[in-house]
Amino acid sequence: MNRTDRLVAMVMHLQGRRVVRAEELARRFEISLRTVYRDISALAEAGVPILGEAGVGYSLVRGYNLPPVMLTADEAAALAVGAQMVRQFGDASVAEPMASAIDKLRAILPRERQEQVDRLGRQTVIRNPTCRPAAEPQTQPWLLAVQHGVAQRRVLRLRYRSSAVGEETQRDVEPLGVVFYGGAWYLVAWCRLRGDFRHFRVDRVQGLELLPETFAARPDFSLTRHLREQDKRDESESARVWFSDRAIKRARNESQATLIEERRRDDGAEYTMFTFSLEWLARWLLGFGADAEAIAPMELREQVRRQAEAIAERHSDALVAG
Repeated sequence: MNRTDRLVAMVMHLQGRRVVRAEELARRFEISLRTVYRDISALAEAGVPILGEAGVGYSLVRGYNLPPVMLTADEAAALAVGAQMVRQFGDASVAEPMASAIDKLRAILPRERQEQVDRLGRQTVIRNPTCRPAAEPQTQPWLLAVQHGVAQRRVLRLRYRSSAVGEETQRDVEPLGVVFYGGAWYLVAWCRLRGDFRHFRVDRVQGLELLPETFAARPDFSLTRHLREQDKRDESESARVWFSDRAIKRARNESQATLIEERRRDDGAEYTMFTFSLEWLARWLLGFGADAEAIAPMELREQVRRQAEAIAERHSDALVAG
């Protein structure tokens, strides 16, 4: 944060509190006490009516209000996503005031920024927000840059790994929307490498560069329609599985689907996941040995049992032959 931004933020911090000690300002803005004193002096010289009392703290003269300030691109993006969450999952008592607040905030933005906020709001979809995130927030540093790409129609260069053991590839993509479902954020984009639409799990991005290149709008593309069509193509089956604590991290990294935690157990956790093939899922679960169990449907349990018996028979024959 440069000094100008810090001075404005400092006034806003004082404006929202009755009295603020210098030590609190130093912690809040990660600066020294000496710098706090210099900043307060600079604000006073600029005409900001700040009262200070030794041993008590600083306060603004009653009735003083900072004029509207410009939102940064990051702040505007965060507000657009937050408003979308409230609009989709809040009741009317919250959604209506949020819509009014966003309109007021838009009014202080320049025209270009207004259009970007509107575009990001339209191109953000949030499904089942109660799901626990599949990865810790600190392991997902790319969401904000992805949002900027969507809002500004700028090409993103990704280093992407489809799973923990998958091959890492570099992709130049045209970001078209962000979607939250099953506990993870996904980027919906036109992949220039594959020549098709693709969904990229944001927590599997290994590196990201926001390129200066912009791309043309796709007036025939609708994120809502795309997701609806994707749902029709992906007529997958749900399954319930258990993993031991020591296998959970590996399962999350290897799974092509998001694991949705349903119930904790003393020996691990049960998850719901979706698959296009129970036979494939059974083979995958067998790779975990005693650290995984197929719970439902019964057909999945039968698949695991039959494949396990086939493996046991094969090894039994080998021992006899030896």
